[in-house]
Amino acid sequence: MSPRSRRVVQAILYETFAIACVTPMLMLVFGQSPLSSLGLSVTMSSIALAWNYTFNALFERWEARQEVKGRSWKRRALHGLGFEGGLALILVPVMAGWLGISWWHAFVADLGILLFFLVYTVVFTWCFDRVFGLPASAMPASSPTSAP
Repeated sequence: MSPRSRRVVQAILYETFAIACVTPMLMLVFGQSPLSSLGLSVTMSSIALAWNYTFNALFERWEARQEVKGRSWKRRALHGLGFEGGLALILVPVMAGWLGISWWHAFVADLGILLFFLVYTVVFTWCFDRVFGLPASAMPASSPTSAP
């Protein structure tokens, strides 16, 4: 699978499962209607989808320059923290506006969602890599090249 196709498939699957998890959570925690919860989930998911594609492209560019190849749990945790940290900066104002709460309350609410997604992101990427294999950026070199 090409790097671009891989990122698209990964992002779509990631967000599909995320909407299925987040919508009922929003209904329960914030007392939102099913339609409002689904709307906020889809809005956050659309934002996250764009961020997912962008972040993974940047992460894989960084990863390709690393001397040690493969995806250790440490590298997966770094990936999850970077993704979720950047996403929080984007989503807090969206949540505050949609739910009619202060940015502080949205930040606290987002922390709960982020804790869920931190684990979800690491587990999802591990499962995705198990099903689809590692991207080229994480594969060990097939043979050392010698400099002339």
